[in-house]
Amino acid sequence: MRDSLRRQPNRIDPSLRFVPGFRYGYWEREARGLELLKEWLSPEQFAQYHSKSYFEVTGCHSGKRYRISHGTSMNIHELDGAGCPCVGWCFAPKGYLVAGDVMLAQKIALETDERGALNVANKVFVPTTRRNMHLHY
Repeated sequence: MRDSLRRQPNRIDPSLRFVPGFRYGYWEREARGLELLKEWLSPEQFAQYHSKSYFEVTGCHSGKRYRISHGTSMNIHELDGAGCPCVGWCFAPKGYLVAGDVMLAQKIALETDERGALNVANKVFVPTTRRNMHLHY
């Protein structure tokens, strides 16, 4: 019986349609999202992202530096003067978006409305042990 269900894709539970990667086309959407993000990155940000899977932006109000790592949540770190993470921030647009789209929205929010973005963000504790000081992935 199990084999017969595997051969009948229309018998799959419809609630699974919200599981990332389950539906056809997820990887195409992911690739399009990353291409759009790369179009918006400066040459320096692109080089950072290409080599380290993160890029840094400057907040428009405070001038603080933020590191946006590849991902959709808990992927923003405020950097201190030495370039070490001191605070984590978590905010994202509503909806089921791929990582490239989320990171682009985070970049634009911090560069154009830093206060508004941080007002809706959740603050996240960042360990300050010597091992985690630079959070290089």
